[in-house]
Amino acid sequence: MAVSDYQLISAWQHVLTLSRLEKGQIVTILTSANTHPQTLSCALIAVQSLGAVVNRLDLPPVNAEKSLSRDPLAYLGTTALTGNPAAIAALKASDLVLDLMTLLFSPEQIDILGSGTKILLAVEPPEVLVRCLPTAEDRERVLAASALMANAREMTVVSDAGTDLRCPVGEFPAISEYGFVDEPGRWDHWPSGFSLTWPNEGGANGTIVIDTGDILLPQKSYVSAPIVLTVENGYAVKIEGGIDAERLAEYMETFNDPEGYAISHIGWGLQKRAYWSVLELYDKEQTIGMDARAFAGNFLFSLGPNNEAGGSRTTACHIDIPLRNCTVCLDGKAVVTKGKLQENKHGR
Repeated sequence: MAVSDYQLISAWQHVLTLSRLEKGQIVTILTSANTHPQTLSCALIAVQSLGAVVNRLDLPPVNAEKSLSRDPLAYLGTTALTGNPAAIAALKASDLVLDLMTLLFSPEQIDILGSGTKILLAVEPPEVLVRCLPTAEDRERVLAASALMANAREMTVVSDAGTDLRCPVGEFPAISEYGFVDEPGRWDHWPSGFSLTWPNEGGANGTIVIDTGDILLPQKSYVSAPIVLTVENGYAVKIEGGIDAERLAEYMETFNDPEGYAISHIGWGLQKRAYWSVLELYDKEQTIGMDARAFAGNFLFSLGPNNEAGGSRTTACHIDIPLRNCTVCLDGKAVVTKGKLQENKHGR
């Protein structure tokens, strides 16, 4: 159902307030050809209503000749900021950047965050933004989960479908995504609601079964038959199964990059206003599938880079895969049991 401008402006004001936007601060809204016009227009009004100075920086799309998808996360090569020092300088001079374009995993984003600028990504349709409006309680839940993750030395994941994965952790930080940016140099994504880290370099081993009904992103499709990944020393060395496995394998081969097969971030969803079942209700070109990434109790893993966490692995290939019905343990203690959050402070 369509969202009124009034409701979306109010939602922006709520998120900007949680992000500690102050009167007189400078906000730059980063846009491109696919930016949702209502999201942009309402953001402009909301920023001004809170007394901040607002700019708009519009940059052309890139990578069309390389990517197989219009999804902004389908190809993580160069960005519109690559070789563009004037644009980078403008973003570094801002207190807050509202990214309505998608800079994720780019070295330019890391550089901008290092200057103390906050970046909030918001590219989902307005109806998803207002349904998954972040709260202070979301922050508490995600931070509690990340604290558990930060103190752990091993994450294990099993499922009745056959997943049996062991990941030593601790080499990379625990990351909290709760939907707003309340500290200098912080990046987040509205909507979100999950905790994640990366396995120690080369440490992940075991089997991952992407079961019927699990989701592939950026394909934005439900799997029709199980896909079995064999993981050795941090990399998926085999992709086996039926037609879905063949499609995934061919897609990954197009990048011609062995680093694309590395196990990237691992974690679990904590957003109770996100739903596994809604992916097919949205136009594929209008969503990047944040419901799938964030729904409570999923096990979300990805293939590809770790430079976002301070690692050295960069690759244009990035695939997010949320699984249902998994049991996730930290040092032997369950945080998710068969797809259900444990009822403690990180699961409420």
